[in-house]
Amino acid sequence: MKRYLLTAALVGLSLNVAVALGAQPGKTLTIAAKPDPVVFGRSVALTGHLTGSGNAGKTVHVQADPFPYGDGYKTVANPMTANNGAWSTSDQPPVNTRYRAREGSTTSAILTELVRIRVSLKLSDRTPAAGHRVRFFGRACPEHDGARVRIQRRTHTGKWHTVRRTSLRDVVGSSCSRYSKRFRVFHDGTYRAFVVSPDGDHANGRSRRRHIDVH
Repeated sequence: MKRYLLTAALVGLSLNVAVALGAQPGKTLTIAAKPDPVVFGRSVALTGHLTGSGNAGKTVHVQADPFPYGDGYKTVANPMTANNGAWSTSDQPPVNTRYRAREGSTTSAILTELVRIRVSLKLSDRTPAAGHRVRFFGRACPEHDGARVRIQRRTHTGKWHTVRRTSLRDVVGSSCSRYSKRFRVFHDGTYRAFVVSPDGDHANGRSRRRHIDVH
């Protein structure tokens, strides 16, 4: 009887060891984007990692659902995982876009990538005499005719203070909008143009900084 119980115990232990060795941990799939947000017209790098055994050489389906969302996800890239399960690709979203990655039945979390309006800023005179009028002008792409534009000056604390406001206007034959504002400048300063997005298709845009030396 004792010999039977010992044999049964050993068999059970062998089965448990076999099950443990044959078990595979659940897979997970991640997705990340850089930069976030991205400026309109530029590409975003999409990366991620597939965990679990046998995660090398797997095809990952990167899918996108652009604004206004809800029309379903469509595959935009099919990168393959490296030996460590890492994958990477890129995309150029025209509007705010939700991304996800899929491999078999494994799906990543949803990532929302914002797309900034691309804004330029030019000055009619970077070294004006004190009190002279300077024209601040530029474009915003894609077009958002009627959107508000804030001409901002950087304060000594590093914050941006709006000194003038205007609106985007149509550019005939172009997919961009334009703006222009002229006013007197009395002191040196660093400026930028800030466009407030009127819709949910894009994030607010901001131009590069421009410095004015007043003499």
